[in-house]
Amino acid sequence: MHERDPNIVTSSLSGVVTEQGVTVRVNIIRLENEPGWSLEVENEHGTSTVWDDLFATDDAAHAAFRQTVDEEGMRAFLDQAVVIPFRR
Repeated sequence: MHERDPNIVTSSLSGVVTEQGVTVRVNIIRLENEPGWSLEVENEHGTSTVWDDLFATDDAAHAAFRQTVDEEGMRAFLDQAVVIPFRR
């Protein structure tokens, strides 16, 4: 018998945030059978910023998002690709 994949639980703290002229989607989720919450912020171009560590609560994940905005501004989530060319 095939084991089913766990459901994804989405926090009510997830949603669209617009500040400083930048709009992002904040995704705070966990697997139904796991306690840790993951945090992903997706900008309007589909580029994601994902925190490496899990959070004990969805409130803690949301606080990490707010801390980033307070310290770095919403520009932290803009596409700012840095291309470093290899020497030939």
